[in-house]
Amino acid sequence: MEKYDSYKDSGVEWIGEIPSHWEFKKLKHISNVRPSNIDKHIYEDEIQVQLCNYTDVYYNETINSNTYLKKGSCNENEYEKFKLEKGDVIITKDSETPDDIGIPVYVEETLENVVCGYHLTMIKPISVMGKFIFRFIECDRTRRYFELNSNGVTRYGLGKSSIENLVLPITSENEQQKIISFLDSKTLLIDSLIEKTRRKIELLKEKRTSLINEIVTKGLNPNVEMKDSGVEWIGEIPSSWILRKGSTIGRYSKGNGIKKDQVRDLGFPCVRYGDIYTKYNHKIHKVNTFINEGVTEVKVKSGTLFMTGSGETLEEIGKCVVYVGNDDLYVGGDIIILKPSKEYNPEFLTYLINSECIRIQRELNGRGGIIVHIYSKNFKNMWFPTPSITEQQHITKYLDEHTQLIDKTVSIEEKRIEFLKEYRQSLISEVVTGKRKVVEC
Repeated sequence: MEKYDSYKDSGVEWIGEIPSHWEFKKLKHISNVRPSNIDKHIYEDEIQVQLCNYTDVYYNETINSNTYLKKGSCNENEYEKFKLEKGDVIITKDSETPDDIGIPVYVEETLENVVCGYHLTMIKPISVMGKFIFRFIECDRTRRYFELNSNGVTRYGLGKSSIENLVLPITSENEQQKIISFLDSKTLLIDSLIEKTRRKIELLKEKRTSLINEIVTKGLNPNVEMKDSGVEWIGEIPSSWILRKGSTIGRYSKGNGIKKDQVRDLGFPCVRYGDIYTKYNHKIHKVNTFINEGVTEVKVKSGTLFMTGSGETLEEIGKCVVYVGNDDLYVGGDIIILKPSKEYNPEFLTYLINSECIRIQRELNGRGGIIVHIYSKNFKNMWFPTPSITEQQHITKYLDEHTQLIDKTVSIEEKRIEFLKEYRQSLISEVVTGKRKVVEC
């Protein structure tokens, strides 16, 4: 790694040493910092504009004429103060968590009739290139500075003075341009690799889903005699299989509410509604959340299935996991509990409930507006293609082996993305603080 000839102490702990010929300036001395107060309301007597909103900044790295922006309105003074011009940098100044504050976007071109919206702060460069400011704000050291200087409890905010007093290491305009060109080239390459890896992960997950859908409705023998199931979304099934109503596959019950403040680090093991979404995929071996005795009396043993009773979308209702642990497990509210009959292998049934043929039935039975619900009575009226218990065991073993291989590959690719993101951050930080000298454009 190429370094500069000599360095000096910056006097700022989180930046460290900088090249001797660089200098330090506060953001307020090299730019105009303007927190926006333009909300999303549209008033007919105001100038009709497009708004660069919070999500436009949060989910993009650049803003240009191809960026889709929603309509808004503002008065004449607001328009002049917050119109988007080439070289501007916009950052998030409010959020529910401090790590979402100070996320920057760079304005690539002057945009007609576009202004900066609420919960954002616009930075208009004066004596430093906007893209250099953008890259410095993007680096991990600056992100930590903003986190430490945000205020709030349930919602966090970054005051104007905290933004203005951000100290930047500044070099010549020529060197700034070299740094910008270098980082544009390198981050483009890294981002391309990340995107390719994400697509690979998507394809692997699609392969996993397709494999499960095929095997739980068609079996393992591709040459077996088939018959029409009589159900459109199930199609043909092996002739030896039977179609059973959900009311015959086991005994249903429901969990009982466990509040967030009742969860402990030690005590009796429990599973809550949110855990099924965020912590588990297909099986629950061990849990890391616990409750005190008496919080709920609903407990189950190994081999029990849990389905989510609600969700924000139809796709989220009825997600199923199976408990295969050794201890009794307490169950929280908004969870449908299913204890399968002896004719069903619990793990096979979990694969089946998460498959396409049952997912369609789950969505057809979902009810609600903002929150969608599904109940045990809905599962009782669904149709389940059912092989013999022996074939269920063979299918389960096959799917376990093949999905684990796919999951392992997905995990490797997800770690690759994390590595690339960390390398990207490290590269930006090293270059904009002078730890690494750019010797190529």
